[in-house]
Amino acid sequence: VRASFQMREFEERFVTLGIDYRVVGGPRFYERAEIRDALAYLRVIAQPADDLAFERIVNVPRRGLGNATIQTLHRLARSAAIPLTEAAAQLSETEELKPKPRGALRALLADFSRWRDAVETMAHTELAELVLDESGYTAMWQADKSADAQGRLENLKELIRSMEEFDSLSGFLEHIQLVMDRDAESTGSAVSLMTLHAAKGLEFDAVFLPGWEEGLFPHQRALDETGKAGLEEERRLAYVGMTRARKRLFIWFASNRRVHGLWQASVPSRFLNELPESEIAIADKAPGYGGYGARGVGNYGASRFDRPMSTSSSYETPGWQRARRAGSEGRGRSSGPLTIDAELVARSVDGATPSGFSRGERVFHQKFGYGHIASIEGNKLTIDFDKAGRKKVLDSFVSKT
Repeated sequence: VRASFQMREFEERFVTLGIDYRVVGGPRFYERAEIRDALAYLRVIAQPADDLAFERIVNVPRRGLGNATIQTLHRLARSAAIPLTEAAAQLSETEELKPKPRGALRALLADFSRWRDAVETMAHTELAELVLDESGYTAMWQADKSADAQGRLENLKELIRSMEEFDSLSGFLEHIQLVMDRDAESTGSAVSLMTLHAAKGLEFDAVFLPGWEEGLFPHQRALDETGKAGLEEERRLAYVGMTRARKRLFIWFASNRRVHGLWQASVPSRFLNELPESEIAIADKAPGYGGYGARGVGNYGASRFDRPMSTSSSYETPGWQRARRAGSEGRGRSSGPLTIDAELVARSVDGATPSGFSRGERVFHQKFGYGHIASIEGNKLTIDFDKAGRKKVLDSFVSKT
């Protein structure tokens, strides 16, 4: 394939059909760092108790939450037997953390609360885009100047495109879990999946080259950034791909592709016109569409590979999608009585708290040192420290002297 994001569709189909495959020159689609990050955000929205997902993105992009903050979160979560998100909520209400990380945690938790509420009112594809934008994750890669940054953005777009096939966020995440649970190690014969860049130096009896369409191959970004030089580099990649085949070569293009939920017509790659007619066999040849067969594409003549455009389903129109979303919203929350589950904790005035502390008692805090308890509220202690002054802390970090 020309770009790594194209692998996703093939990987999922191979898994569905039970076909062993291996990815050459890089990780599988759902194992890529940017995809794992995006999925971690979505998992925390759907499952706040997912500690692995929360820890992965709590400081991605950077929010000033370093290793010391993460360790503090883990200590509280272990001692209180609570998820990291709950530990973060408790810490953000105390002075255990410095103002900057404490504020960053509060902001992140507020974002997750808002995104979680939006699950009921927003299409899951729109929500995913919103999360990546508001979290700063998309901007992080847009500002990145490395060679693979643009490819990572394309992979994120492909991830969101793949969500269109599912009715809900939970359904999508369940599907992803099934795909990722499959053993990554192929045994025996397997399909080799790779980009054209990774194919250099390799040869196979049969080679399949999909996606030969204008804008995809040659890639539009290469044409926009480097003009003729970019086109020549794309042409060299085409040559690399074709010469990987020892015996048989198959080249495909799609007459239309689904972009942001809508079907858009595709134009066959100009490279197809450069193939020698005597050496190829054209399958499913059909008359040109949209005038392309008559007047050609751009300035490189009519294409013998032009095909008719397929008609998109009326069930994929924006009107239908809005109606479907409206129907889903109508089946949302019931208007029954509100029930609140809570645990009653008696406040202690002069007596001991459930954790055994009393007002006026002298204690030691691992960060602020020695002090006396001024007041008690549940598991939160307000302590007058000898050197740090008055602070509100969690009793998990306090010991008796």
